[in-house]
Amino acid sequence: MGRVIAIANQKGGVGKTTTSINLSAALAEKGKKVLVIDTDPQGNTTSGFGLDKNELDNTIYELLIGESAIEDVINKDIVDGVDIIPSNVDLAAVEIELIDADNKEYILRNAISKVKDNYDFIVIDCPPSLSMLTVNAMTTANTVLVPIQCEYYALEGLSQLVHTVNLVKDRLNPELEMEGVVFTMFDSRTNLSLQVVENVKEHIQENVYKTIIPRNIRLAEAPSYGLPINLYEPKSAGAEAYRLLADEVIARKFD
Repeated sequence: MGRVIAIANQKGGVGKTTTSINLSAALAEKGKKVLVIDTDPQGNTTSGFGLDKNELDNTIYELLIGESAIEDVINKDIVDGVDIIPSNVDLAAVEIELIDADNKEYILRNAISKVKDNYDFIVIDCPPSLSMLTVNAMTTANTVLVPIQCEYYALEGLSQLVHTVNLVKDRLNPELEMEGVVFTMFDSRTNLSLQVVENVKEHIQENVYKTIIPRNIRLAEAPSYGLPINLYEPKSAGAEAYRLLADEVIARKFD
């Protein structure tokens, strides 16, 4: 049965989409079958895998409002071992569409339950807000992975996110756990990056992954070519970092 990981942080620009794309591809490279779910109306994970988000008839929006079945929204083998449920700007309207829906917090969970056993990992890229889409991701997930940018305000918002995870755990999904924190955009040339890592480690009780994702030009370029980093530049520091993170994620055990 697949482990479902929601990649969440209500701050934008922290590396959620980069991590969703490249962790998924690294897991697939290691022989795991992966489903990626893009729940961000910006659709950056979708386009980062080379799909034209504006030309799609069946996306997560159609799935959530009940117009398409789960089988119709999964795009198979976008890269070897990775299937995708894509997103585009249509998803921005879903909160209004579902305002009166019964059990709207569980729509994604119920849909994914039909295919969950087909995958080793399901990775959900969450929008940069604590919206109903994020709540749907967290009710579907087993764990929440939080990318944190190595910058001055890194801790700001993390406690709020942990509070949200605990609320969802208490009220909607008692099995939800914190997967942990992964540092992104690390610049070894600056003292600030080092200070942020030490500061966060001191202040949080959560699991902190040993792998730190560096600030890397190739990593920034890859989405514009519609490729994960392990295919765009396999020997880059970014590709190696996500392979190491995938090893850690695979090794992590939950009760």
